[in-house]
Amino acid sequence: MAEMASLQAFVRGRVQGVFFRAFVESWAEELSITGYVRNRPGDIVEVVAEGEKPQLEKLVEHIKTGPPAARVDEVKINWAEYKGQFTRFRVR
Repeated sequence: MAEMASLQAFVRGRVQGVFFRAFVESWAEELSITGYVRNRPGDIVEVVAEGEKPQLEKLVEHIKTGPPAARVDEVKINWAEYKGQFTRFRVR
């Protein structure tokens, strides 16, 4: 079994109003990742995710690109220990 981990990502750029949250939710479900994605003030999207570390790393690569209408200027990732606090991934 792969190492389990958690991450919190803050994505800055043109990431609100461009289906960014739905994009992240779709990839998280595809990669069997749990957690949530939500808009924050200041054109920032926050992603909190848990799962197998290789799958989380794949999610991060997708986050750095975003959907076609998005423009990702900056991604800050904070890694943490897996806590198992979510049962699924959702948009908040």
